[in-house]
Amino acid sequence: MLDAVAAEWWKLRSVRSTHVIVSVAAAFVLFVVLLAVQEAHIWDGLDAARRARFLLRPLQELGGWVAQLCLAVLGVLAATSEYRTGMVRTSLVAVSSRTRFLAAKAVVVGLTGLVVGEAVSIGCLLGTRLAVGGRPFPDQRASIAHDLPGFVASGAAVAVFALLGLALGVLLRSAAAAIVTLVLVWHVVPLLVYHLPGPWNERLGSVMLSGLPAQIAGLGADHSIYGELLPPAAAAAVLLAYAAVPLALASVALTHRDA
Repeated sequence: MLDAVAAEWWKLRSVRSTHVIVSVAAAFVLFVVLLAVQEAHIWDGLDAARRARFLLRPLQELGGWVAQLCLAVLGVLAATSEYRTGMVRTSLVAVSSRTRFLAAKAVVVGLTGLVVGEAVSIGCLLGTRLAVGGRPFPDQRASIAHDLPGFVASGAAVAVFALLGLALGVLLRSAAAAIVTLVLVWHVVPLLVYHLPGPWNERLGSVMLSGLPAQIAGLGADHSIYGELLPPAAAAAVLLAYAAVPLALASVALTHRDA
């Protein structure tokens, strides 16, 4: 298994698209910080009434939200690039067990998603706090330690998106089809759910993948398209299911069909 993981790590870091995607995710942290600097200048020109409604957290969460899509695409390409080049046949010859092959790929993709996701999410939190200085934004009065769990959960969701992308890449064998499916899960379906009549918008919004980190951290869904009906443990279980169920289906498909 260690040899299989090492091989998958070598394959992932040797592909140019990996460096491009990770660089885009990292660059977005800088973009968010620059926007925070601009918001700080705007804050200085506002009266007290408008300052009470001027929030920073939506900007802080933007980096993790974009990283979800970036690392999901990375997961897709980790699978579909091998099908496109025919490298998957060589890989399956080198690793006798197809389940072990997928597990090794999932370990590498998942850990990459976790590291990048946490770096981007926490980087946006710390970078924006530094950029606004001591300005008392209404949603920034708590300590960093108080806000940190929500951003850690957001980084974990990036890893789940990466694994979901990997599973869809194996199931669909098409980068275009898998990426379109991911965009639907990432933002299109939640927007449609948000416009459903109540209480279904709240019920279904609570199990949307991008809305789970806030519920895991015990935060509300104010100013969000997602619901907040799940307790932290249930939200964590649903988050894990978004990775485990597609990967199980991908394992079955990989085992029972030709490469």
